[in-house]
Amino acid sequence: MDEVQEIKQGWQIVGHDWAVRMLHQHIQTGQVRHAYLFCGPEGIGRRTLAVRFAQALNCQAVDQNQQPCGTCRICTQMERMQHPDMTVVQCLEDSQSIKVEQIRELQRTLSLTPIEAPYRIALLLNFHLATHNAQNALLKTLEEAPTRVILLMTADSVDSLLSTIASRCEILRLRTMETDALAVYFLDTLPVSEEEAQLFASVSGGRVGFALSLMGEPERAQRRKKWLDDLLALLAMDRVDRMQYAEKNFRYERELLISAGQVWFTFWRDVLVRLIEGDDARIIHVDYLPAIDEVAAWMDVQSTREQLTGLQEHLAMLEANVNTQLLAEILLLGLPKAN
Repeated sequence: MDEVQEIKQGWQIVGHDWAVRMLHQHIQTGQVRHAYLFCGPEGIGRRTLAVRFAQALNCQAVDQNQQPCGTCRICTQMERMQHPDMTVVQCLEDSQSIKVEQIRELQRTLSLTPIEAPYRIALLLNFHLATHNAQNALLKTLEEAPTRVILLMTADSVDSLLSTIASRCEILRLRTMETDALAVYFLDTLPVSEEEAQLFASVSGGRVGFALSLMGEPERAQRRKKWLDDLLALLAMDRVDRMQYAEKNFRYERELLISAGQVWFTFWRDVLVRLIEGDDARIIHVDYLPAIDEVAAWMDVQSTREQLTGLQEHLAMLEANVNTQLLAEILLLGLPKAN
């Protein structure tokens, strides 16, 4: 086993070899930065890697290679994000954004000396959801970080944050795994069939965390199937039936429309891949290949690109809290009609 694989095994990380190597090197050489930004799509492992880094920094029984034991009190409490020297900032249950008041409370906490760990950790999850004021409030802490304080942020992308935030962080842009490699990992470590391993690896787009959540939460897999089946049905519906569907399924249901839109986007992406490349290698919804082929037979590249662009725009408007049912109606009326 080479050094990187040994470190990854200790950190219990799948993929992201280069990121694990870099973080490990920062600890070993005493060059730990005061702020790190873990970027990538949901389910790619941003939070997991940030927590493993926090454990490696603070583990009570860390070995000479800076591998956290995973079983001491600090490791187990940080795994649950409940250690007194780890402060977690994320959207509250009744909010869709991180507020400036949360950042001010964090700043008061970070001014305190760590209770028992070498470092006080601030874990800011999905910081792309922070308001403009909240991001600005964090700047002072980034510019004048207290000693023995490490800020770990996760976000969808660097572009979703103020440039002044990103410029003060060590940025780790996490990449998806090759789906074949992820399927092999599932076959080696989980009680799944080869078909199941390939399906979950493909549907997740190479995001190990997302794939595991689909396996562990059957309702998520069921929702994916429902949205795909519904889309295929909608393509055959007339305008009246589509309007009725929008009212029945999405009236005041913003999160449901986002969930459906994200699945539909990946379906149209599969259709585009089929039209341009013609093979199965990069198809996400491998269990819907016959349906993808059927739609690709009467769609063209330009029309498919328009569906993808339209979905991107609608999802962005949903994030901006535009009227949900109105957006649903416009989106569904803009779907092509099956031949």
